[in-house]
Amino acid sequence: MNRVTSDTARGSIHVEKRFNAPIDRVWQVWTRPEEIAYWWGPSGFTSTIHQMEVTEGGEWRLTMQGPDGKHYPNKSRYLEVVPLQKIVFQHFNPGYTATVLFKAREGGTLLDWTMVFETPELFETVVKVFKADEGLQQNVEKLEHYLEQKLQDP
Repeated sequence: MNRVTSDTARGSIHVEKRFNAPIDRVWQVWTRPEEIAYWWGPSGFTSTIHQMEVTEGGEWRLTMQGPDGKHYPNKSRYLEVVPLQKIVFQHFNPGYTATVLFKAREGGTLLDWTMVFETPELFETVVKVFKADEGLQQNVEKLEHYLEQKLQDP
């Protein structure tokens, strides 16, 4: 399953996806700057990672480049990191908290990703104007393609 669901009252977006990759490999592509740069962001976007300290209190700064040539600086702070199990980070502008859970399942990995926005109004704006729900879906698809490609490489 890989359908994105939204909860307007809670101001959240959620997706679950099972990947045909071991949990340690899925964890690596989430925590290594040289790997996350290849798949992070919606379709047509590229990412440049400036700083990525995957530890509690660590900072993650990146710039996404849109297909229109515009640059979108992003900044997050890691709130919780439990190796091979959980990453929680707070994203600034727009403000949301992302919780990403990793669970070993049937020779693969179940990824459970929730984004909770600071207010329901912010959630509505980000979904309506920036189509964050579609962007999350595309991000998961890019992650899936990246993992498939990396598992085929020698």
